[in-house]
Amino acid sequence: MKNSAQLLYRELRQLSKQQLWDEEVARFNLASPRERQQRVAVVRAVGVAFAETGTTEEKARVRAWLAGLLRDPEEKVRRYAMAALPKIGAGTHEESQLLAVLRTSDGGREKKFLTRTLGIIGGEAALREGLLEGAEQKVKASIARRENPSAVKVHSVLANYQQVAVHLRGRRGLEQFVADEVAEGKKFTVTAVRSGRVTVVPRAPFSLADIYALRCFGTVGLILGRVEGTNQADPTDALAAIITAELSLHLLQTLTEGAIRYRLNFVGKGHQRAAVARLAGKVYALCPEMLNDGQSVSWTIDIYPEARGHVVELRPNMTPDPRFAYRRKDVPAASHPPLAACLARLAGRVEHERIWDPFCGSGLELIECALRGGVRKLYGTDHSAEAVVIAQDNFAAAGLESVSAEFLRGDFREIAHSRELGENKITLLITNPPLGMRVPVKDLRLLLDELFRVAVEVLQPGGRLVLINPCAHLTPPRNLQLQHQQIVDMGGFDCRMEKYILRGKAVL
Repeated sequence: MKNSAQLLYRELRQLSKQQLWDEEVARFNLASPRERQQRVAVVRAVGVAFAETGTTEEKARVRAWLAGLLRDPEEKVRRYAMAALPKIGAGTHEESQLLAVLRTSDGGREKKFLTRTLGIIGGEAALREGLLEGAEQKVKASIARRENPSAVKVHSVLANYQQVAVHLRGRRGLEQFVADEVAEGKKFTVTAVRSGRVTVVPRAPFSLADIYALRCFGTVGLILGRVEGTNQADPTDALAAIITAELSLHLLQTLTEGAIRYRLNFVGKGHQRAAVARLAGKVYALCPEMLNDGQSVSWTIDIYPEARGHVVELRPNMTPDPRFAYRRKDVPAASHPPLAACLARLAGRVEHERIWDPFCGSGLELIECALRGGVRKLYGTDHSAEAVVIAQDNFAAAGLESVSAEFLRGDFREIAHSRELGENKITLLITNPPLGMRVPVKDLRLLLDELFRVAVEVLQPGGRLVLINPCAHLTPPRNLQLQHQQIVDMGGFDCRMEKYILRGKAVL
């Protein structure tokens, strides 16, 4: 039956809205109870179709039809109507009708669907009713989402900073770049460096803006605490105690504008819906101010498994990342922004820099270099016309008007001999070339060999080549001297981050 209902739904979704309403709804309304059960997929198809493209008037008509189905004698029809109502923009009127059904319902499964729907669209009336049981938190979160939206207060200062420690997480292999950047900034102290993670503590009162002044890490987690115990023990009570402890509340209250809404994430363990529901219920019982929500939350509470228990972290959700707001669009297999920042950091900085990225993609490496200062001229080239346009747009969004930049479409081997590059010897060639994973490359080793050869041709003596190298055992030209090499996780496969110097008078 489930497969036949799914097949019917797929068939119905091929119909136009008008056909669904004029033919299928009319047929459904006149059907016998048995036929209505067999064709209940009509309810779902209508709800989805009109939610996607319906006009205001059409959605109102569909809502009225769905609300009428709440009185249908068949429980299955009522449940499908309940599930469809939130998609079509149900509000207080539909809430009152759902509550009327809830008052008289004696079926456990139907009550579950009713409270689930009220958890999405419910308001003060649902709370006053006192019938919501486990959905009370969801209703409060829904109200808060509509009436008291929240945001992370990036510039609020944490005066009581002494108990705060921070995990700066990122790709394996980039930890030292993060640690060096922290040390250079002098606002935090590095206390530990682990694979994919750098632990820091503040030296004085600080804000999240101070953390986001650093560019080489991926995500930030304010450490709430650790739960010791084996994998077999149920850590729910201990986790809830940490999440609602004084430190957690201080951080959330100081750094949140509006209602405190969060989501739970058991890192590396999938959705864990039962565990999330159990823990969210415990947290709410201890602190009703904290509302677990699945939509547009300002905070994620990450629970990382460790050898002897779990570590609990509070992660701000800010989209876009304030450090990389210039990234308006991306191309397939584009660089991860912190990786681009690390490449720029590895490259170093000289005055009157002339930089070329022969595979510029969305332009992140060039932009990160320009943000470090000292750049006289940038060249970004790519075989893709779309990539060139995206790189230009991202560069414009970065607010680097004082930097001269030129973006060209073409093969890097030909552009290397063009007038633009030929008359201006390059001081830095920096690139994250196609790695052959998402963008097919016919002969990756040959491409890298030719990139090395071109680097020798275009770099001035002492110029640098900085790149991500996916090929082991390449033999670069003798006059390219390897200065730095390390393994970096590129998202499931390892590559080498490398820096070469063209022998001659050094520019660094």
